[in-house]
This record gives sequence, structure tokens and C-alpha cells, in this order.
Amino acid sequence: MKNSISVIVFLAIGIFFAESGFAQTSLPDKIAAFKINQSITLDGNLIEPAWRRATRISNFTQRELNEGQPATERTEVAILYDDENLYIGVWCYDDEPDKLVAEKMKRDFNYGTEDNFKFIIDTYNDKRNGYLFVTNPNGARFDALAQDNGKSQNSAWDGVWNVKTKITDQGWFAEFEIPFATLKFSVKDSLTWGINFERNIRRKREQVLWQGWSRNYDIRQVSRAGKLIGIKGVSEVTLVELKPYGIAGVEKREGEKSDFTSNIGGDINYLITPTMKLNLSVNTDFAQVESDQRQVNLTRFSLFYPEKREFFLEGQDYFNFGLGHSIRPFYSRRIGLAPDRSTVPIIVGARLLGKTGNTTLGGMSIQTAKQDSIPSTNYTVLRWKEDVFRQSSVGLIGVGKIEPGRQNAVYGADFLYSSSSVFGDNNLSIGGAIAQSYTSDNENKTGLAHRLFIDYPNDFIDFSAVWDRASANFNPETGFLRRRNYQMFNADLRIKPRPKFLPWIQKLVFKPFDFNYYIDDETHKLQSLWTEFRPLGFTTKSGEFFEANIQRRAENLTEDFEIHDGVIIPQGEYWFTRYELQFETFSGRPVSGALFYQWGDFYTGKRTEWALESVFQINKYVNIRASYSHNFIDLYQGTFVVNEFGGRIDLAISPDLFGSVFGQWNNDDNEVLLNFRINWIPEPGTNFYFVVNQGFDTLNSGWHSTNTTVLTKLVWRFVL
Repeated sequence: MKNSISVIVFLAIGIFFAESGFAQTSLPDKIAAFKINQSITLDGNLIEPAWRRATRISNFTQRELNEGQPATERTEVAILYDDENLYIGVWCYDDEPDKLVAEKMKRDFNYGTEDNFKFIIDTYNDKRNGYLFVTNPNGARFDALAQDNGKSQNSAWDGVWNVKTKITDQGWFAEFEIPFATLKFSVKDSLTWGINFERNIRRKREQVLWQGWSRNYDIRQVSRAGKLIGIKGVSEVTLVELKPYGIAGVEKREGEKSDFTSNIGGDINYLITPTMKLNLSVNTDFAQVESDQRQVNLTRFSLFYPEKREFFLEGQDYFNFGLGHSIRPFYSRRIGLAPDRSTVPIIVGARLLGKTGNTTLGGMSIQTAKQDSIPSTNYTVLRWKEDVFRQSSVGLIGVGKIEPGRQNAVYGADFLYSSSSVFGDNNLSIGGAIAQSYTSDNENKTGLAHRLFIDYPNDFIDFSAVWDRASANFNPETGFLRRRNYQMFNADLRIKPRPKFLPWIQKLVFKPFDFNYYIDDETHKLQSLWTEFRPLGFTTKSGEFFEANIQRRAENLTEDFEIHDGVIIPQGEYWFTRYELQFETFSGRPVSGALFYQWGDFYTGKRTEWALESVFQINKYVNIRASYSHNFIDLYQGTFVVNEFGGRIDLAISPDLFGSVFGQWNNDDNEVLLNFRINWIPEPGTNFYFVVNQGFDTLNSGWHSTNTTVLTKLVWRFVL
């Protein structure tokens, strides 16, 4: 009943405040690719005759700071192609090129703080998914897969492509080379793809797009893209890609002898059709070159760590399912990693990913080896999703874990209705999912989980409501479940006006309500409650951010809870009020920072928490980031302090040679963890890593080494 009332209120507010909507099409809204027979020298100079002959577009419009106004700096784009590659040339003219903000060079850089140029290609022209490519004046590279018309993004995808840039007294210029083999697309005599372009002029905080510049959209919403036409005669791409790898290293643990480790294996990628890819993996490479960031858990629930292993990153978006983030039928870190985070060897794996017509398919099967008490186990996941209507979909998933004498499975269905033209030019999504688990050796073998949601994510009114449920017997052993035996009701409303009478304010943010209400699925009693009211939040035109929040929380402990060593909170129901302030400076400056401060009641006492983060961009070669958080918890049962330090130095010699030093410590684990990494990309698709992981025990006086790992790893790419 409460959810129904919330939905009705939301719709009434949306209709009342709905803007009339205005055209998001700027003519020309098509760009023609020009066929070439001569070679292109990829250097950012754009001096080949073909660039002069190709048609250029230059009709860019502001999204920020002045929506709908012409761009203040001229931008031009032209497109060429040959039998193997797509070339995109970009002219970013600038009256003050000495003021360009270009401070990063590494792969997958944080482009949000830089001058940059990005484009997205919807190769199926289905207004749903796209390939996103980004560069800055230094030629740094970022790429991602955008899905469901921008609702999700897989930033872990690393395509094979290249870009070179040039800075002159007229501005900066970029030359992209995208092999057709990097893209999945349907082969036709004449291709029509969706495409859109965006430029960010950071010192002005100006963002301009070719098409779809409404603040309700961003470039990932390919439903608002223009058209790329003129590509003809591209033959069917048949690609066999070999990616062998070799690893060699030494590991030394405290009190043990040094252990030399080495391994070889590889992947075979076969592009069955331009839209369907088969991957076979032998002795799968699960070496992780970047350390997890340790987290101190002051809650009763599981912590989520993101996947960082290359094998699982490429296709992880194919297995996304509509149960949300707290209930995941498939969580790839359950494969090849034991509970203590040690690796379990992989014998062989196979994966099929792709799209044919309106059908998206994902399948993966992996066999792990026996190790200690862990038996040899097969993990299999199958995902089917069908496009319906203009931007909507329905789908199925099946996840299986089979070991000797025992099986666990999860199977379910989900749906998504999506539109980007509600009340004119507003976005609306309605969706849901249901899943059942089966565990062969449990007394209650099956359990259910489901989710229903509505989302209205727009610039002025941003509203969402969710109902999640996981029964006591729902058991996704190859998935992730933050808590068991619960129902969760959530609603979140944000109102974000842009007052013209405050010339220094870009946007105000008011949050009348935001709550997460959890109840026990069996008894329907309170599990926990989190609510937040934001009387004031804002972003300035210069890029600063501030918000003040008031929170009301509740926890119902059904058993004693050990929150810290020797500090036990008795079972019972607890209510408390907390206050919060957050402030950030504009991250595009050479020095920037953030402050978080929260205080108030906490169970039987008080908790004060604050965190600081500072970023120093020395130049385009060196970036330094440092963070510190402090928790002072004073309870009737005891008082304790949790301190966490983190630091990172990013180094870059060029866009193809970069590295980092990452360190972390907290007084709960009393261990310093250091990760040093160098990444060299001799050519796109090939990577060499040199990694050192070092641990130091700080519990006793002085530091002493607990473990040291030195690892070299080479992944080479061959195309047949």
C-alpha cells in the first residue's frame, strides 16, 4: 500500500513539473564515412588528403553550463574507413590552448577531470547498447560498453584500438583507429550505425554534444544518437585471436622458504560471426595484478569486492541480472578464489558471447581443479535476453555449481520496460526479476528472491522505488547475497532546481526522503531502517560540491553482535539519529580534496566518523592521492577507534607505459599492504606487467615482512 501511494505521488509530481520537451536533434544529424584506399598515418596531424575530402560535422550544442546554447569553441569531426578499420578525425579548436586541462596518460584514465573528446557507436542501431571511446589531449585511452541505453556501463572492457593526438596553437586534434574486428555488428551491403560525439572543455566546465544534449541524457543514451552512414562493402570479419600468457615470480611468506611460481596457458577467441564470439581458455590466467582495497566491516553483513581478473571482466555485462546489487545470482569471484582469497586452479573454460537479431546470449562453463578440501567443481552460467519494444527487454538466467555428490543452482527471469520520452524528454524505467535457488543437500532445497522497481532519473526530478526480497532458504552459492531472509522497501526522491537568481550555483539538490526499510521475511519484524533527509545540497558552477544530511537509523539485533574484538552489543532493537556533512572541491584543479564528517548516536553510545582525501596532480606524469578515515566509537560495552590510511601514486611515461604504487593500512588488521605495478602496452591488445606485493605486520614494535610476491606476466595477442 505504501509503495502504491509513493508511485502515485511520484507520477503526480512528474506530471506537474514535466517540461514541454524540446527537440534534441541538430541538423545535420547524419555523418557519412568516406572510403579510402591509401594508408593513414596515425599521428594526430590529420594531414592526409582524405581528411580534406571527407564530410565534416560541427553542429555541437551545450549541455552544460548553458543547456541549448551553441558551443563556445569550434569542434569538427570526420570519418574514414577502409576494409579493416574505421578512422575518426577530431578537430578541437581552442582560443586558449595553453589552458587545456590534460593531466593523465594511463589506460582507462579518469577522464571526468580532463579536457576530453568521446564518442559512442551503436553498431546494431538498436538504440540500446554502444561502444564508448574517450581520449584527452595527451592521447590517453578509455573505453567501455554501455548497456540498456546507458543504464549500466562495463568499464572493464578493453578493446583493441588506438588514438594519437596533437596540440598546436589552434587547439588539439585526435586521430582514432578502430578495427572492425573490435566491434560486433550485423553484416549488410550498406551499414547504418548510431553514433554521437561529446567534447568537454574543462576550464569552462563546458560540455557539448552533437545530438541529445538535454540534461536528462548523457552520451551513453544511444536512443538520442545521430546516424553514421556510408559504410559499404565491409566483408564478414572472421577473426581467430590467440592470447597466450606466461607468468613467473617468487613468493616468500613469513617463516617459510621462498616459493618460485610459473605458469603458462592462454585463450583462443574465435569470432564465429561479427556478432558472436567463442572463447576457449586452457589453464586460465587468474593472476590479479591489482590488490583489493581492504575494508573494515562495522556491519553485520557481507562486503562486496569488485572483480579484477581479466578473464571475467570482458563479458561480465552479459550476465547482469535484474535482482540489483544486493542479490546477484552470478558473482564471478566465487570461481577460482577460496574463502581465504587463495587461488583455485582452473583446468579449462569456455565462453560464448554475442547478439543475433534481437537476442543477446551469454554462456560460460569453467572446471576448477581439486585443491586441499575443495573438490573439483564445475561452474556454468547461461543468460538469454530478448529486446522488445523500443528500449525494453525480457530475459532468463541459469547458474549451476556441480561438485561430486552435490549441486547448487539458481534460475530466474527478469524484465525491463524503458522509455526516454516520458512527459516529453524524460526517462522512465520499470522492471523486475524473480529467481529460485536449489541446493541438493539442504533440508529445504529451494528458496526464492525477487525485485520490483520503478526509476525516474531526470535532471529536475529524480525518483526511484524498489521492493527486494530474499527468503531464508535462497542460496546462490555462485552469487552474492548481502543479507538473508529479508524484504527491503526503498524510495528516494531528489529535487534538483537550477536557480538563475543564484549566478554561482549550477544546481541545488534537495532530498525530501530516502529510506531503506528491511523486515524479516518470515516474522515481518524490523531488521533495520536507514532514512535520510537532505535540507541542502548544491554544486557550484566552479565545480565545488556540498551536502548536509540528517539520518534516522534502526537496527534489530536478533542475537548478540560482536562489532569489534571484545565489544559485543546485546540483542535488541536500537534507534539512533546521525548528522552528516560532505564537501568536495573541483577535481579538475592541480590540487583538490574532499571532506566527510558524520556524528551522532550509534547503538548504545556515540560514533564520530570523518574522512579526508587529497589529490595532487603534479603534471601529466605524476598523480598523488592520499586518504585517511577515522572512526571513534564510544559504546556502553566499550570504546574503540578504527583508523584507515590509503595512498596511491600514479606514474605515466606515455599512454603505453605507466604504473602505480598503492599502499593501505588499518589498525584492525595491523598490516601494511603495498602494491607496485608497471604496465607496458607494446601494441594494442598486448600487455606486460611487473608486480610487487608486499605485506608488513605492524602489530608489534617495528615493521616486519609477512609476505612478498614478485610477479611478471606477459599476455601477447596474435591474430590469424
